Amino acid sequence: MTEPFPSLPQLAADEEDLQFTSFTNEDAWELGSALVAAARRDAAPVAVEITRNGHRLFAVALTGATPDNWSWIERKSRVVHRFGHASLYVRQASIERGTTFEAEFGLDPQRYAAHGGAFPLLVRDVGPVGVVAVSGLPQLDDHRMVTGVLREHLHR
Repeated sequence: MTEPFPSLPQLAADEEDLQFTSFTNEDAWELGSALVAAARRDAAPVAVEITRNGHRLFAVALTGATPDNWSWIERKSRVVHRFGHASLYVRQASIERGTTFEAEFGLDPQRYAAHGGAFPLLVRDVGPVGVVAVSGLPQLDDHRMVTGVLREHLHR
């Protein structure tokens, strides 16, 4: 049996919880390194990218990642930039409104992908300043890798 996707309230709670007080280049390195460690632990064939204000601060393709993963990261990250929410949140919002992201917004699917794995880098009392994205696993697993590592990183 496939696991259900998180509800919109669950996804919104993650966005409320997983916020930084500031986000520096050093934070990007630490978060990216933690994502790499998690991916290696699970032998996950992923690509990881962290950007702040359009500036790539961290990028890596682990064993098994493909060039397509970068396309997915770009497309998922565009969704985060456009809507200010995690790519999975945007997907679920459309579904809970009884439609799909593609049907609701009509955006070019070669440029936008509302699939799990891209999460806004949120600074409390500031808002989104960038994106952390993972690609290479099923979308729910991409999302969970990002939120799990963010949770560990922020609540240590």
